[in-house]
Amino acid sequence: MQENYLAKWLSGELSGQELEEFKKSEAYASYQKLKEVSGRLEAPEFDVDQALMQLKNERIGETPKVIALHPFKKFLRVAAVIALLLTGSYFYVNTLDESISTEYAERSQITLPDNSEIILNAGSRVSFSEKNWDKKRSVALDGEAFFKVAKGEKFTVSTSQGTVAVLGTQFNVENREGFFEVTCYEGLVSVTYNDTETQLPAGTSFMVIDGALIASPKPNTAQPSWVNNESSFESIPLGYVLAELERQFNIEVKTQNVDKNLLFTGTFSNTDINMALKSISTPSRINYKLEGDNVLFYAEKTP
Repeated sequence: MQENYLAKWLSGELSGQELEEFKKSEAYASYQKLKEVSGRLEAPEFDVDQALMQLKNERIGETPKVIALHPFKKFLRVAAVIALLLTGSYFYVNTLDESISTEYAERSQITLPDNSEIILNAGSRVSFSEKNWDKKRSVALDGEAFFKVAKGEKFTVSTSQGTVAVLGTQFNVENREGFFEVTCYEGLVSVTYNDTETQLPAGTSFMVIDGALIASPKPNTAQPSWVNNESSFESIPLGYVLAELERQFNIEVKTQNVDKNLLFTGTFSNTDINMALKSISTPSRINYKLEGDNVLFYAEKTP
């Protein structure tokens, strides 16, 4: 890479051929990250009137001494400062953890450095260290994700409620407020909850609701239903079902005279809001009103 490529790239003066050559260099990815980070920086507020008033009030009777710098020496000093900033920023950016998150009504598919795959459900976030991945295959999860782990050293998923460890398998982890569930679809999964380890072979689940360990049914599919745009529940409190409805459609759900502890068994579509509302209300024997992005579930006796 020629030495002037960086300056020409920053000023948008690279030719098409030069840009392609620059993109192939090892430093390009770091410079790109640095450019993105610097683009989000905001200058501090500056009160011009106040600064002028302060200047007028200062004693300026004495003529200040002026020290002239040789233009080339001044350039070298500026270049040295820029180089120092670039070097420090390079190491800073490259030690940051990778973090991917999804908004409500959004999903994301992630490929990890070892070609393991993550499908991230709505309203969720995962983070990991790409730089240290070869030394430690570890992912932090807040929300829900389906993992397809490549064979290799131990793979760990850390959540606020428990830890999941595998060598190579397929499993789903849901870590929501008051709700923690791990389902193994292939291989063997180790779940540590409250300092107690539980081994989950394929076709078994581990579930905790509001701090209580719940017996969970065996999965009858090769992957979680939400991957196929459906949300399925078996004997789950209605409140958690409605929370998932909010995440899948990015809507606000309210209830009146509805027992949200009522156990719900059923499935709703993640792509058709009207069908989803009927799938929840009919077996629960409640009514609903949909107005824009707001849904009200209410019992029949509610006026």
